[in-house]
Amino acid sequence: MTTPFGLPSRAGVGLKSAHIQEILKTEPDVGFFEVHAENYMVEGGPFHHYLTRIRERYALSVHGVGLSIGADAPLDVGHLDALTVLLERYQPQSFSEHLAWSTHNDAYLNDLLPIAYTAATLQRVCAHIDQVQSHLKRRMLLENPATYVEFAESSMDEPTFLNEVVRRTGCGLLLDVNNVYVCSVNHHRDAQAYIRSLPLAQVGEIHLAGFAEQQDSLGYPLLIDNHGSPVAKAVWDLYAFALSLTGAVATLIERDNDVPSWPVLFAEVSQADQQLRALSGTPLSLPRGTRAEATT
Repeated sequence: MTTPFGLPSRAGVGLKSAHIQEILKTEPDVGFFEVHAENYMVEGGPFHHYLTRIRERYALSVHGVGLSIGADAPLDVGHLDALTVLLERYQPQSFSEHLAWSTHNDAYLNDLLPIAYTAATLQRVCAHIDQVQSHLKRRMLLENPATYVEFAESSMDEPTFLNEVVRRTGCGLLLDVNNVYVCSVNHHRDAQAYIRSLPLAQVGEIHLAGFAEQQDSLGYPLLIDNHGSPVAKAVWDLYAFALSLTGAVATLIERDNDVPSWPVLFAEVSQADQQLRALSGTPLSLPRGTRAEATT
């Protein structure tokens, strides 16, 4: 079964170079792989060689981290052109980006920074998404952010902002459940109420990841979305709640730091896949390490 956005309603994982040889050798039963667009914005080299082989076997999601959609500046057309070339080359089932900004003047900041939720910001973000979708000639997914500060000038809450962006632009939503949990702790929100308030019919992909736990200056818990640890039980529980509302949706396990061995990471993929298969009525009948035929 596939979603309206094209990805199979299965669990996938971020493609890491350390795992590629084992993946190609064993062809594990993974629903899809996801790559960061900016790592592949070159003409050739080993990254493209191996991604071509992966794409021959699996569905693909491309996740952007550098468009700076929330920036108070025009989008980089050169970046959009390079992204167009990449997407035309691999024809992924999904493309997504972040509700964040990372550029200022000529500087690129290696971070995903928060925005104020105001009418002016809404107009700018919608204009940028319209430009992206027009340039790429495809519908994109927008990811809800992980944040550590909020702006006093915001005139609407985050779910209201996201609902309006989706309504105005026709883009879809990438629901990052870990980000929802991180923000619920950092900003003392009700995570389930947040999810219920989103445009859930437009969710085309879900992300799960790990976080680091620190303390703020007042001694309260501060969670950092670092993609460097296993998915926490609280996030798995929130994921189950989200699936009860969305049904089976393509789900990615994100691990970008302290990446474990493939069997350890694949175990998390299988955990998510069990929940998705239970919702879709597809049994887990194959032994781990084998690849099922694609479902439709």
